Amino acid sequence: MSAARRPPARVLTVAGSDSGGGAGIEADIKSIERLGGYAMAAVTAVTAQNTLGVQGVWPVPPEAVVLQMRAVREDLGADAVKTGMLATAATVRAVAEALTAWPDRPPLVVDPVLVAKGGAPLLEAEAVVALLEELVPLADLVTPNWPEAAVLSGHPVEDLVDALAAGERLLARGAGAVLVKGGHAPGPEVVDLLIERTGVTRLVHPRWPGRHTHGTGCTLSAAVATALGQGLPLRPAVERATRYVEAALRHAPGFGAGHGPLGHSGGQPPWTCA
Repeated sequence: MSAARRPPARVLTVAGSDSGGGAGIEADIKSIERLGGYAMAAVTAVTAQNTLGVQGVWPVPPEAVVLQMRAVREDLGADAVKTGMLATAATVRAVAEALTAWPDRPPLVVDPVLVAKGGAPLLEAEAVVALLEELVPLADLVTPNWPEAAVLSGHPVEDLVDALAAGERLLARGAGAVLVKGGHAPGPEVVDLLIERTGVTRLVHPRWPGRHTHGTGCTLSAAVATALGQGLPLRPAVERATRYVEAALRHAPGFGAGHGPLGHSGGQPPWTCA
């Protein structure tokens, strides 16, 4: 089969739904499809939210999450998996168990979604322990921002030295690699740290101004998972995902009065039947 006709990489996102479309499985699906993958989803929670914040969260029963994952695995298969909002400790444990039982499990990207952009908690306290003990050791890449890295590592993160130390603690927890995202740090540039067992890579990119940044973490992790599913090595996968997020930031549609969504089409015109 020629490269032009090769089927798209199958990417399963295990995450919550964002009714505003900016984050969660909605952002994941947009990103995966835009980058040439085939998106599949196991919904872990339903949220009522918009750019102003989260009004409600309703977790999906863990057995329903696992059944969604199993249905995908047994028929369609997957070339990569990413997890996002898991909401409860029971769901974290169920997802980890399902992934552990997955024959020839594909690359796994874990986005440890702890709070929404507006500050609403999206992962219960007990679930943080379960995430560290059961899911992080399965991950090929964990993608915390500074506040998430601090919570998960138990190490305050106030500068790049702290970020490196927190990432190394997660590496010691069994993660294959850790990407500590620096978007919460002040300054005109964002410095992300890709921490692998073979060394550390600093990824420096300009900070995009404005408030339309909702879903950047979901978008980045979905983009990395897609690249890994397409066969890219980790570092090029992260670099391509970062460029995609930058393009999505530049083309944000400007919707909403709060933290607005990205432009996941990257400025490309819509496809038509004409």
